[in-house]
Amino acid sequence: EMNMKEKQEKNSQLEKEEVTFWGLFLAFARVGVMTFGGGYAMLPIMQRELVDKRGWVKDAELMDYFAIGQCTPGVIAVNTATFTGRKLKGAIGGIVATMGVVFPSLIIISIIAALIKNFAHIRAVQDALAGIRVCVCILIFNAVVKMWKNAVVDWITLIMFILILIASLFFDASPILMVVLAAIAGIIAKGRTDANKIKYGSDTKEQAVEDIEFTSDNREVKK
Repeated sequence: EMNMKEKQEKNSQLEKEEVTFWGLFLAFARVGVMTFGGGYAMLPIMQRELVDKRGWVKDAELMDYFAIGQCTPGVIAVNTATFTGRKLKGAIGGIVATMGVVFPSLIIISIIAALIKNFAHIRAVQDALAGIRVCVCILIFNAVVKMWKNAVVDWITLIMFILILIASLFFDASPILMVVLAAIAGIIAKGRTDANKIKYGSDTKEQAVEDIEFTSDNREVKK
């Protein structure tokens, strides 16, 4: 818990780099050129370029953009780039970020498409692609661990995580449906927590009782 608080303080104290259209294009071009394996593999690269290195967005914001990008039409990586660019520099920023993230892929795929027929059968190329797939799995796993620490913060979010995991693994539920239901559950849980804070001054009634008992004990000690 202390490590999470220290990390959050570090992110909040991180000096924010000035956002320019050219800098936005270059940042997402770096993301595009260093990503292998699709949108989810892009998350750790985005975290390093946008959160850790430049301080343009926070981890929670980036996760929100990923969630929205998952349940909207289009490629998740492009959607996330568009949302992020739009937040940083308006509509033009969304266009610039989108162009930046797709530009390296456009160039690289064009070159590979012209050469793949000549090199795809080579054993060394096949082995290299197999190694890249392993690396992508590790990158995605690291991103999941990082997202877990920021998303699953109490017993309510833990229950949501378990239920969504079961729905995904055993029932092949639609990602859009899971995102929508998770959003509704989050609104309900957050509303209940806010109501308890207004009514009891704490997240729950039990916690309010504990706070009162703790305050009473401190007063007795002082006496």
